[in-house]
Amino acid sequence: MNVMQDFEKLGLFYLGREFDVSSGKRLDNLVLYDSRDLVTHAVCVGMTGSGKTGLCLSLIEEAALDGVPVIAIDPKGDLGNLLLTFQSLAATDFRPWIDEDEARRAGVSPDAFAAQQAETWKKGLADWGEDAARIERLRKAAEFSIYTPGSRAGVPVSLLQSFTAPPQSIRDDAELLGERASSTATSLLSLAGVDAPPRSREHTLVSSVLSGAWTAGKDLDLPSIIEQIQAPPFQKVGVVDLETFFPKRDRFDLAMGFNAVLAAPGFDQWFEGEPLDPARLLYTADGHPRVAIFSIAHLGDAERMFFVSLLLNQVLGWMRSQTGTTSLRAIVYMDEIAGYFPPVANPPSKTPLLTLLKQGRAFGLGVVLATQNPVDLDYKGLSNIGTWFLGRLQTERDKARVLDGLDGAAAGSFDRAAVDRILSALQKRVFLLHNVHDDHLVTFQTRWTLSYLRGPLSREQIRTLMAGRAKPTADSRPIAAKAPAARGEAAGDGTSDRLPVLPPGIEQFFIPESAASSSKPLVYSPVVLAAVRIGFSDTKLGVDEIRDVVYAASVGDGPVAVDWARAERLDVGVESLGRSPEKGATFESLPAAASQPKNYALWEKAFKQWLTQNERIQLLRHVDTGLTSRASETEGAFKVRVQDALRASRDKAVDAIRQKFAARQATLAEKLRRAEAAKARESEQSTQQKLQAAVSIGATLVGALLGRKTITTGTIGRATTAARGMSRTMKESADVQRANESVEAVQKQIQDLDDQLRQETQTIATDFDRPPLLEQVTLLPKRGQVSVQLVALGWDPE
Repeated sequence: MNVMQDFEKLGLFYLGREFDVSSGKRLDNLVLYDSRDLVTHAVCVGMTGSGKTGLCLSLIEEAALDGVPVIAIDPKGDLGNLLLTFQSLAATDFRPWIDEDEARRAGVSPDAFAAQQAETWKKGLADWGEDAARIERLRKAAEFSIYTPGSRAGVPVSLLQSFTAPPQSIRDDAELLGERASSTATSLLSLAGVDAPPRSREHTLVSSVLSGAWTAGKDLDLPSIIEQIQAPPFQKVGVVDLETFFPKRDRFDLAMGFNAVLAAPGFDQWFEGEPLDPARLLYTADGHPRVAIFSIAHLGDAERMFFVSLLLNQVLGWMRSQTGTTSLRAIVYMDEIAGYFPPVANPPSKTPLLTLLKQGRAFGLGVVLATQNPVDLDYKGLSNIGTWFLGRLQTERDKARVLDGLDGAAAGSFDRAAVDRILSALQKRVFLLHNVHDDHLVTFQTRWTLSYLRGPLSREQIRTLMAGRAKPTADSRPIAAKAPAARGEAAGDGTSDRLPVLPPGIEQFFIPESAASSSKPLVYSPVVLAAVRIGFSDTKLGVDEIRDVVYAASVGDGPVAVDWARAERLDVGVESLGRSPEKGATFESLPAAASQPKNYALWEKAFKQWLTQNERIQLLRHVDTGLTSRASETEGAFKVRVQDALRASRDKAVDAIRQKFAARQATLAEKLRRAEAAKARESEQSTQQKLQAAVSIGATLVGALLGRKTITTGTIGRATTAARGMSRTMKESADVQRANESVEAVQKQIQDLDDQLRQETQTIATDFDRPPLLEQVTLLPKRGQVSVQLVALGWDPE
């Protein structure tokens, strides 16, 4: 118990005990590794049988016991042994994991071999001061899960979210974003089997697609990347236009390469399961640390490189979103690093791995690499590594390479000859530890692992081991449901949420959604669109019309794929056709005939012939005015235009009649004026004469009555004068009567003339009020008046 307490210390990893190489004996001094030293990273080198796997698993076990989460990449299949922890250490626990071939070689039955293994593990743990209680602590300290990308044996991994936009901190740094896009592009191209160095046009195109979307904060997935390779959202690459830099036909070939990967049997399994989110991989939903083991032994070389690169890039993005720390926050471990971190080549995994080694210390992320062959390591990159675990090496050449690398990492602070002697004398499970944080080298023997080291696990064994353990979370299951559609295959309802990849020479357009269907789930069905400009002209009719029309014909797989006689004329202009679909839409499957570029030329020829024979313009002609309706003019509008013309003609006729009567009206008006003037004059004279006569008569009567008793000559004279006045008054009255008659006569002439004018204008009004007499005119397009603007694939929303 006291021995156990010696190594159960916070922040210290119990790795083993010191070992005297010269005597071949284990010493009592514990080797306790400070977890904070791991932020300067570690490398473990040792040949097969050196105990390298046991040391690395012990390191992961110690991290888990200390609450440090781990992401472990397992190309060989050994790391799944971390889940073989048996608290009771009973033979029945070991039995399902016994290698029966090994038991036969040992000359015992599998049951007996299981019992032997159980006993060996009990003694081994006790010899190193460990027991079942420590195993129980390990099982409770962290959740251990095996992830199997591209397989359902363990927890599947979804790649639908693997191309999500990186954190804002990376998007704001053009250099970091460029590195992320470049390494991701390299891994994608490697998966597709395309040998494309960083400055190739393939690499430039893919990285431009990635960086463009990420800069805008948009997430991508593999199907959408294929779509954007075929139809990039930019028209220039640098200062060169897209078609010159990378012609459409060549882009199609590249897209087909990616599509072949996407359509490969079994690749749909890459779309199910947990998203590749380091935050979720390192911790459970309730904040419990996790040891996430990614078993990739079942994958091909290209798929392994693709996945490892994606995972490292995701970890890099997560790391940069964390705050700085001097403590060990998490570990990224990779077993058998060969091929992923070479000294000369530049695979897609190398760039993110180098960045993690250079920058991980500031964020508390430790990187641990393991390999059998030192020649597979980039020693320039390993200059960033502070801890070296060196076990038995296979050849002198391997030892020389290790010494060269260690010499560079230690900056001349170690004795090369002494290290050479130690490396030559190492036994199994004995390692030389060089730690830049210590002032001396340590040779030690690794402790007994808490996990049962049974060797690589098969997929079936992983499936058995993971049964009942961690499963995809609820929010990741919809991803799996989307897998068939994401690959462009028909879903259960015959639709897909991905556009098909089209060969060069086929353009596609999207008919705008009508308001009536805007509230329904949008489903696009394939049609063949034809846009045409038609001219209609007739000099006699004064017709010179241009009509732009768009037709849509359904397309099928029968003998006659497109029948223009059944085409529908669309109530949209060619300028209204879109280049991209509405968000959230799905697509019906594309008939094979519509994916053949040569068919569109044939359909265009047939369309032009059909159009010349069937397209016509129906016009209206007004017989009286000779006016002809326009192509876009409704009958009502044309009738209004005819009425306007008739009204103008009526007004013109009325003006002519009025002009004809104007002189006579003026003469009669002048005649009336003179007659009325004469009448007024005569009336005035008559009035004055009557007054004068009345005065004269009155004076005579008054004189006779009041002043004179006898009639005198004066009196007789005044009477005579009065009589003559009366006579003149009667004459003036007659003149007034004649003047009145003259006025009435002229007024009668004016009335007659007005009646005549009214009668003639009424005739014009009657003609105007008659319904317009219209006749139909049919015009066919003449030769040379039909110009087909496009015949292309269309998508009709329903």
